[in-house]
Parts: sequence; structure tokens; C-alpha cells
Amino acid sequence: MITLFSMPSSGNSYKVRLLLAHLGIPYTHVAAEYDGDATLTRTPEFLQKNPTGKVPLVVFDSGATLSESNAILHYFGE
Repeated sequence: MITLFSMPSSGNSYKVRLLLAHLGIPYTHVAAEYDGDATLTRTPEFLQKNPTGKVPLVVFDSGATLSESNAILHYFGE
């Protein structure tokens, strides 16, 4: 199962969650709201997955990652 890191208040993150739900693709959701400097997206573990520190981010079972909402939408839309 894929893991989706997304910001619940973000429209770009919402688009990804909506598409995955529409396509019936199961995923684990990790909420990542920006909250000053102490955020999930600034931890060393997250920055290893996505050096830009941005969400949405999809992490596949293989460990491969895909970031940027348009790239994610295109990948799953294909």
C-alpha cells in the first residue's frame, strides 16, 4: 500500500486524495500541516524522502517517491 504525505488544508493535496479515492487506490495518509519550523516536512527522515520538504508526496512500497501534485495526478491518471 502506498503512503501519502499531504496537508489536509491544501488544495493540491486534496486533489491527490480525491483522485486516489475516486480510483479506489488504497493508501495510508500522513497529515503534514506546516507549523513554524518544527514540522514533519523538515525532519531529516522526511527530507530524505523529498529534499524540497514539500507535500503532497507519495511513497511506494518499493521506497520510490513521487512528489508535486500534477506529477502524482498524471502518474495515477495514466
